[in-house]
Amino acid sequence: MRMKTTVVAFFSGVVLLILVLAGPPCFAQIDHNIQPYTKTETSKVGRLTGHAYGVTDSGAEIYRRYCVGCHGPYGDGTGENAMWFDTTLGFSKPRDFVAGTFKCRSTPTGTLPTDDDLFNAIGRGFVTTNMPSWLALSDVQRANLVAMVKSFSPRWASEKPGTPISIPAESPATIESILHGRELFQKMECWKCHGPQGRGDGPSASTLTDDKGNPIRPYDFSTGTRFMCGETNTDLYRIFMTGLDGSPMPSFADQIKPDEAWDLVHFLRTLQIALKPPELATFMQWQQSHPGQLKPIGPEAAPGSGE
Repeated sequence: MRMKTTVVAFFSGVVLLILVLAGPPCFAQIDHNIQPYTKTETSKVGRLTGHAYGVTDSGAEIYRRYCVGCHGPYGDGTGENAMWFDTTLGFSKPRDFVAGTFKCRSTPTGTLPTDDDLFNAIGRGFVTTNMPSWLALSDVQRANLVAMVKSFSPRWASEKPGTPISIPAESPATIESILHGRELFQKMECWKCHGPQGRGDGPSASTLTDDKGNPIRPYDFSTGTRFMCGETNTDLYRIFMTGLDGSPMPSFADQIKPDEAWDLVHFLRTLQIALKPPELATFMQWQQSHPGQLKPIGPEAAPGSGE
């Protein structure tokens, strides 16, 4: 009888322990582990209002479950998994949310992104990094997570997001546009980082670092099918007109006109030999009928010639 009582007590204790450990996380646990700048941050995405705290599936709950391992409890990119991101192999370190500096934005360089920018970034993920797409989260969960991301930086307490840049209608991708884009690629020395053939192997590529001093690789157009911040011509236009803040990729908004930007977009598409976009077919057809008329891109070409 005594042995039976002992066994029952033992298994009762085990069951109780399992129930405690398997229980849903409470706000006290979240508060203890995650240390944002503020707990009152919200986001506005369409008709949705996101909340960092105080609601079901709050940004803090989502962050604790999926994000803290890389971005850390303070949101500074020093989570326990961050040490395994080897930048020398091309793996970017997790984003430091405290700095409030983001690569993918619709806003001018140096300004905060919009809530929609962050919402889209979470859903899209970042190619060539360890940041996956989180489309599995509901729209409400993503909106809440946007609020949580904002809660780590004091910038949102004193600054407003920038005004999204205006993107004009795309000009036709004619051979004249492509050739002018090629001239701009030479003149603006894009090849120094991206390489003459867009393989990310330019003479400056090995020296590049991000704003934290970590090595960073230029985009390889020849193998890439998606860009850091999207995959369309409009996304590419936006990238070099807003710049990728926190990286060596600057904004060219003050250096080229909108129609020139579209020309550069069209030429950059010709470098995507793995994707084989229509701009590449147009360029190759022209080259076949005009052999020997283009000088190689790089230091040997006269500045601005592109010929």
